[in-house]
Order: sequence, then C-alpha cells, then structure tokens
Amino acid sequence: MPFWKIYHPKDVYTAHDKHQMATAITAVYAPYMPKFYVGIIFEEVNENAFYIGGEPHGRFVRIAIDHIARAMPSEEIATRFITMISTAIAPWIKDRGLEWELHIDETPFMMWTVQGIFPPRQGTEDEARWIAENRPSPLVHPR
Repeated sequence: MPFWKIYHPKDVYTAHDKHQMATAITAVYAPYMPKFYVGIIFEEVNENAFYIGGEPHGRFVRIAIDHIARAMPSEEIATRFITMISTAIAPWIKDRGLEWELHIDETPFMMWTVQGIFPPRQGTEDEARWIAENRPSPLVHPR
C-alpha cells in the first residue's frame, strides 16, 4: 500500500484540488497494483505551526509516503519513481510556487494486512483479481 500524508498550508487546496491531486497520485500506481491500495490524507497546517530551520514557513508542503505493496530494488528505480511522482504532483505544488520535501519509507510486505487478509504477491492470479475488482477478497492461493 502506498499511504501518503500531505502536510500543507491551510486553505492552499480546495476539495477539488485535493481530488485532482489524489487522482493523479493514484494514476502513478494504478498500472502496478489495485487502486484501492493508494491512501492519501491531506493535513492542513496553520501558518504559524510549520517551521523550517527554526523559522515559520507558510508556503511549505511536506509529504511522507509509506510503501508496503512494492519495494524499490535499486537507486535507479527509486530515482525514476520519485521523478514520476514529482511530475504528477507539480501542478499543485511546484507550479503554485510552494516549497516541498518528500520521503518514502518501506515497510516489509509480510507486516501488512488489508481487512485482515494478507495481500497477494505481485503478479499472482489473486492480485489480478484484486486489481480487476478493485477490492480485497479471500485469497485462492494463500501466500
């Protein structure tokens, strides 16, 4: 599961902006996993609550991403992926003159369940069914 936490200045995004950004982020992952794996939380931060270098910063976006469903096996792939997501979110961050930072943590796949089910491995029939149905269901071939 990619789980994004986007900390942003209060009132910088409308509900429509958030929906569009969430759709763009999900589209980056959709060719590789079920869309329902992608979770995104937008967290508004008051202007006087975000400090960078000890100084208040009212135009900063901080993104923390947890990856579980897939891991980055090399620096080259990680760099390519970060470039892809940076391009996907640019209209709502870079193009609006906001400053930003992001990081990705990777949780071991075996430490994850969805609705109490251990998710199927990548490329399996069970995963193909989860992608097609866009929801979890009991595994035919448990891992």
